[in-house]
Amino acid sequence: MEKNTMKNELVNQNAERFVSLAPHIRSNDTVSKIMLDVIIALVPAMIASVYFFGLRSLLLIATCVISCVATEYITQSALKKTIQVRDLSAVVTGILIALNLPIEFPIWMAIFGSVFAILVVKECFGGIGFNFMNPALAARLVLMASWAKNMTAYLSPEIIKQGLNTSATFDASTYATPLQQISSGAFENLPPLADMFIGNIGGVIGETSALALIIGFIYLVARKVISWEIPVIYIVVTAIFLPILGVPFEYVPHELLAGGLMLGAIFMATDYSTNPINRKGRIIFAIGCGFLTALIRVKASLPEGVSYAICLMNLATPLIDKLTKTEAYGEAK
Repeated sequence: MEKNTMKNELVNQNAERFVSLAPHIRSNDTVSKIMLDVIIALVPAMIASVYFFGLRSLLLIATCVISCVATEYITQSALKKTIQVRDLSAVVTGILIALNLPIEFPIWMAIFGSVFAILVVKECFGGIGFNFMNPALAARLVLMASWAKNMTAYLSPEIIKQGLNTSATFDASTYATPLQQISSGAFENLPPLADMFIGNIGGVIGETSALALIIGFIYLVARKVISWEIPVIYIVVTAIFLPILGVPFEYVPHELLAGGLMLGAIFMATDYSTNPINRKGRIIFAIGCGFLTALIRVKASLPEGVSYAICLMNLATPLIDKLTKTEAYGEAK
């Protein structure tokens, strides 16, 4: 489906069909079908989270999904709006929030982030199709600003498998992620690339397995839910700018496999509502995300920059749309 017509559909499923500039393409796609495909694409990452971090991953996922769906239902009921929880967009938001959390993250904080994502970022701006940035990423930024210690209390899969209790694992949460090791110059302690590819490293539960995320990417492209352009250009541009900004070239693969780059590029930078509507705009958007991610990782005080980069480019999307808009065929001057 053309993305410029998709954004109109996301505004309101029950509204009359909007007509964009010709040519027109008819499609049977609906928001619920697209969101179901996204959920299916996230299944490998959810399975990997359980395999490497244990059953508490399911608790985090269930908590965030239920909180998002309940918040959307209550908010839309209170505002006497059409109830849209069946479109599954709140479910997708809940899953993405959970996948951005470390395994020992407190449940009540996860609920807070989920409520914030739906109530403030989504519903207060008009609901699906009107949010100005990705709700899951906005929740991650708020949680990081509010409870940075809990958001960076990473555990390695080895610690989880040892069955240590919460107090012991919290003391062991000083595990340094590959990005933190590269940022501090501790290159000799980096895990093997094979472990990073399959996900046998510490981090948030949904970002560690590049293999699981790539499987989801292939599924979404095959189903034509997303195009390859934003994820691929985003990752390639990040890879180009990292050595330019000072990362040793031999450690660029570690940078690409570590952190939330794959998760953000595939599942959040491609959000229909918050990226440009035409191809030229999406390319500019992806280049901006890649440059900002590299810049923040290398020059800022944070080893990770994906969330900030995507949210900043979300805010720039209206400007990009304005600068790259096309003219109607046959329009009179």
